[in-house]
Amino acid sequence: MNLGLDSKNALVCASSRGLGLACATALAREGCNVTINGRNKEALDDAAARIEAATGRRPVIVRADLNSEAGRAALTEACPSPDILVNNNAGPEPGKIADWSREDWLAAIEANMLAPIFLIKHYLPGMRERRFGRIVNITSAMVKSPSATMGLSAAVRAAVTALSKSVQRDAVVDNVTINNLLPERFDTDRQKYMAERMSKKDGISVAEAKQRIAATIAAKRLGDPQEFGDACAFLCSAQAGFISGQNLQLDGGSYAGLV
Repeated sequence: MNLGLDSKNALVCASSRGLGLACATALAREGCNVTINGRNKEALDDAAARIEAATGRRPVIVRADLNSEAGRAALTEACPSPDILVNNNAGPEPGKIADWSREDWLAAIEANMLAPIFLIKHYLPGMRERRFGRIVNITSAMVKSPSATMGLSAAVRAAVTALSKSVQRDAVVDNVTINNLLPERFDTDRQKYMAERMSKKDGISVAEAKQRIAATIAAKRLGDPQEFGDACAFLCSAQAGFISGQNLQLDGGSYAGLV
């Protein structure tokens, strides 16, 4: 299927690794001019080389911290008119409500709520004027089914979900859609970190911890980041213009609810 994305300009935030890198690679493969973002130059250079090797297209690199106004300003200056915005950022530490200080809450709000909201606010008018825009927020399965240890992440990401649902009602008339991807347990550095954390806590090997994590998924495996990237590319496609305000769960069939 031709997704109609050839020569579209795509900005993928926090895309030097993991699910952001998977989305950037999928969009480049579909012919997009991709801009990738991160804070570490070596990681960005490596990501750019990997995308070019996989797709034949070299992305533009913007080193900037999404968690600061200065970083977001640098990003919007370097990529002024994207047709596609993929919002992504690292999530906060797991824990319980007693563990999270005021500073923890403020940091999570800045990274996982305000950063995507301000980028949407900045880019939405131009997308509407050009009558094409695709905004995809990478949130979390925890938005719809919070675990006992992921309340901080779920709370701030749910705010983005609510804002996006509201804003898309006006934007979709101009062929600008806003959707959310809700991942659960993909085979990324984040899950490697979670396995290492479980290994230390429970006194087991990292391999066993990873198996335990995979066993929590109905499909009994971790997700492949390429599966995630391809889902993102479809939501950005010309064919997805009638899909907006939705939360697409990529969770190996794990969510227990109906809606």
